[in-house]
Amino acid sequence: MIQSLPETARTLSRLRPPVPYSDTVEQIQPDETRINQGLEKQLRHIITTVDRDYDEAFRGVHAKSHALLKGTFTVHDGLPAELAQGLFSRPGSYRADLRISSVIGDPLCDAVSVPHGFAVKVNDVPPDLGGGLLPENDGVPVQDFLFASGLAFATPSMEEFLKLFTLLSLTTDRFLFLKIVLSRVLRRVSALAERFNIALPGMVGALGGFLPFNPLAGRYGSQAAIRYGAYMAKLDIVPESENFRNLATDLINVDYDPDAIRHHLWKIFQHEGGSWTLRAQLCRDLAENPIENAAQSWPEKNNPYLPIATIRVDPQDSWSMDRAVPMEEELAYSPWHGLKAHRPLGVVQRTRRVVYPFSARLRGRLDHCPVFAAIPRRKTD
Repeated sequence: MIQSLPETARTLSRLRPPVPYSDTVEQIQPDETRINQGLEKQLRHIITTVDRDYDEAFRGVHAKSHALLKGTFTVHDGLPAELAQGLFSRPGSYRADLRISSVIGDPLCDAVSVPHGFAVKVNDVPPDLGGGLLPENDGVPVQDFLFASGLAFATPSMEEFLKLFTLLSLTTDRFLFLKIVLSRVLRRVSALAERFNIALPGMVGALGGFLPFNPLAGRYGSQAAIRYGAYMAKLDIVPESENFRNLATDLINVDYDPDAIRHHLWKIFQHEGGSWTLRAQLCRDLAENPIENAAQSWPEKNNPYLPIATIRVDPQDSWSMDRAVPMEEELAYSPWHGLKAHRPLGVVQRTRRVVYPFSARLRGRLDHCPVFAAIPRRKTD
């Protein structure tokens, strides 16, 4: 259950104080430029291959969307001082664009079951709440928060991630039948692992072993850290409304409809809205809560995620071609779109600072369509 404000205050009183933010918490690695160049090479291969096959360039990661949603992002009133930082320093409600997706860059049929992404774009944020906007915003007042299934990044180093990403890149538009077969096998392995509470490596899900639970009921983590005003934090999103929480055991049959997840969510949103809670876990010990190793989850026993905002959506048309143009083709998400008070931290985030704009520029050039940090005002929904 989501904690109430009094429960949050009592929890904070028992915790050690958060570690103050400092520029020294990041440790730049000597091979970051080489790895970023390698990732750009693989992104180029994925995006140009998909563009050749579909006559449309998709994102190099999170290519396939399952839902494109309009919602409201509401910062909770009365947050304790530790949590009332940056965008969350005063209560308020903002327009939000939401995108639920598959994490890989090949827009495969859903029978290849991979983890989900959840992107949140908060619009019209007041820059004075966070010391101004990051340079990547180009003056556009948005704050993006990016999440994926699970709390830990897939690999402990970007070198290992480059190897995994290269494997995925080399199989773009190839071996679809084998990918489907492998996914069915790995899903059985994942089901057994869940039954016996066995943790599997993150790459099992990336290779197709992710159990196709309903994305509305999933838990999503930022995985990598961000600055949180005077402190540092990781964030997560969990279902808040009862109807979303009731979908926790809802397995979607992905084997016979290539867009099964999109169609399943569309049917729900035709009649129901719902809400999620955004929560923050502050860094309280740099040894237990490392900034550079996003593959290491921060222990929750003595440092829980605490509620800071609610994301609410009304019933709506969750996916259509008319909606896809402004909310997908013309829109870019990046953790570097935001306030200085929520500057991304760690090697995963530094990599995203380089490769996400590369991906957006490339697909924009191939599609002959500019890509924006916010939906252009000329577009209406």
